[in-house]
Amino acid sequence: MSETRLATCTLCEAACGIAVQVEGGRVVSIRGDADDPMSRGYVCPKVIGMRDLHEDPDRLRAPVIREGSAFREVSWEQALDVAARGIARVRREHGRDALAVYQGNPTAHNLGLLTFGQVALRSFGTKNISSASSTDQVPHMVAAYEMFGHPILMPVPDLERTRYLLIVGANPLVSNGSLMTAPDMKRRLAEIRARGGKVVVLDPRRTETAEAADEHVFVAPGTDPLLLLSIVHVVFERHLDRPKRSPLPVEGLAELQLLASRFAPERCAAATGVPAEVVRRIAFELASSDRAAVYGRVGICHQEQGTLAAWLVYALNLVTGNLDRPGGAMFPTPAIDVLLLTKMLGFVGEGRFASRVRGAREMAGEVPVATLSEEIETEGPGQVRALLTSAGNPVLSSPNGRRLEQALAKLDFMVCVDSYVNETTRHAHVILPPVSPLERPHYDVALAAFSVRNGAKYVEAPIARPETGRHDWEILVDLAARIHLDGRALRPLARRALVAATKRFGTDGFLDLFLRLGPHGAGVLGQRPHGLTLSRLRHAPHGIDLGPLEPRLGALCEKTGRAVQAAPQRFVAEASSLEELLERAARRKERGQLVLVGRRHLRSNNSWLHNSRALVKGPVRCTLLMSPADARARGIATGAEVTLRSRVGSIVVPVEVSEEMMEGVVSLPHGWGHDRPGVKMGVATAHAGVSLNDVTDEMALDKLSGNAAFSGLDVTVEAVRRVGLDPAPVSARNSG
Repeated sequence: MSETRLATCTLCEAACGIAVQVEGGRVVSIRGDADDPMSRGYVCPKVIGMRDLHEDPDRLRAPVIREGSAFREVSWEQALDVAARGIARVRREHGRDALAVYQGNPTAHNLGLLTFGQVALRSFGTKNISSASSTDQVPHMVAAYEMFGHPILMPVPDLERTRYLLIVGANPLVSNGSLMTAPDMKRRLAEIRARGGKVVVLDPRRTETAEAADEHVFVAPGTDPLLLLSIVHVVFERHLDRPKRSPLPVEGLAELQLLASRFAPERCAAATGVPAEVVRRIAFELASSDRAAVYGRVGICHQEQGTLAAWLVYALNLVTGNLDRPGGAMFPTPAIDVLLLTKMLGFVGEGRFASRVRGAREMAGEVPVATLSEEIETEGPGQVRALLTSAGNPVLSSPNGRRLEQALAKLDFMVCVDSYVNETTRHAHVILPPVSPLERPHYDVALAAFSVRNGAKYVEAPIARPETGRHDWEILVDLAARIHLDGRALRPLARRALVAATKRFGTDGFLDLFLRLGPHGAGVLGQRPHGLTLSRLRHAPHGIDLGPLEPRLGALCEKTGRAVQAAPQRFVAEASSLEELLERAARRKERGQLVLVGRRHLRSNNSWLHNSRALVKGPVRCTLLMSPADARARGIATGAEVTLRSRVGSIVVPVEVSEEMMEGVVSLPHGWGHDRPGVKMGVATAHAGVSLNDVTDEMALDKLSGNAAFSGLDVTVEAVRRVGLDPAPVSARNSG
């Protein structure tokens, strides 16, 4: 007999509620949960990946140890002992910084990894911790830290009430929101327009979001700080600044105005590709709206001035009076106090130390993953000799993946907590596989902090984990205990006691405590009887609606004792580089230089859904998009193979000619390149594609944050065999 159990889709930041029909321990179907207060029954095509990940025959169900070029299944006890001894030996002989740790983006969707997993990983005391954050959102974190005093205080658009939404370098119809938990973005954008509002998209590609917007404007990659600063210029010039609409303590507005005065739209137009009159009109519309928000995401982060772009998004919300104001850019009030949690886990601080070789600054205890190759290759004290990865595939997700995979082969020891033998884990000595997402309970600790509406939801695991299965956090806690107790008396007894005590408290105990301590909580002793507890959430499996976003930045400023910083000194100093950017971008345009940007697809998520047959079927999606004018100039037609070349390497990829691309810009999706030898993912290998990160440059970083500058990379494109056909553009929706 089948049974329907409620769960949450953990494949992207939308965190949609799902109903999983289970029969005999197998998944019969997955559909949207119509009673989930956030997603209201919406799910995107990726949801089938939850079932495919769970049932995938290529997914590891038991630990494996590498013997030569092959892997052999072993017991948990043997695997953990081998893994612990290997890491402990490296730390003992070469110091704690000889171990590097890397975490992938699934960590953000995993209650155990965000809690006990972080305690275990940070207990090693190494400075060489990195994550997917430095290939994604660190510019936003640095901007939030400098402006608001904490890296997690990244405002989100109040989509339920805004009437003017300006989207810069983001595609939320495909990402389902990013640092903006907002399932069913198509409906949400339609609701903005239905109440008389307007949606404007600034992007070098006419994306799916741009197609659904009122207006799309092409902007040259890497020039977003210039464009945003020219909008700020107009706001001040026309006396449209309204910071007093939000009663916040603010410092530095005069410095921001002085900086913006140098970047009039007319001066920036040649570099950005946006006519001055368009910039002035958008600035007027934005500042004149009674409820407006500016939202920027991955596109603004993936450039060499990404932090300046993130800062100027926040600053633009501030000067138009829309920061921390209904309908503007606001700060959610999640059920768990993430400021308290991140402080406890050590995610606070910036610039306290730097990477050994390049001197890249840390943020929240992490250094940029782009530095990992050089830290492995460069001899001397502190050289990385061992690597521990969790839920990550940096060979495909980090810049210059070819260099990184060559470096991984030089490690003394490598351990991966992962479910697959993929492009990264194939180099491991030990792979420790966790249970599937459907076999663990779930609460969105991280994503609730960026939700466009406050809420809380806890679900039990819809499928019981196998007797021998282990959660990611249990693996890491046990591994850390073995490493720290290496060689000590009573080691087995002490390790078992520590692990048993941690498991007894478990993620449920942790969650209940922090729910009680949170702003909506019942209190540790139940002093607020109607507040949240884990028990209450268990009795509301669809989730609890905690209401719309409310102004709270003023209270946070009082708590921290500091004002909002409109013009942080580091940012103003770095803005001098924008003068050089103005000239460089204009020269690039004059000489017809092609630049590369990435893209994503609704049926994909980085590198870890390509082993789902249902999600990779259909037209080939790993293609290079190119404008008709650029294709014609190179004698290239749709379907032709081209060589895409950068400073670090080259790849051969098929082309799609498409009018959705800005002239001078080409686009390649990320997460592909499954043709490496030794990968044990049959479906992905059959649909290998090429890796964007075989041509991206590990030396190109955002100067202020160390984030990888994937976009705006200078490239050349040449036909493998020139054709005499007139390129026929394909539609945006057929191009992936």
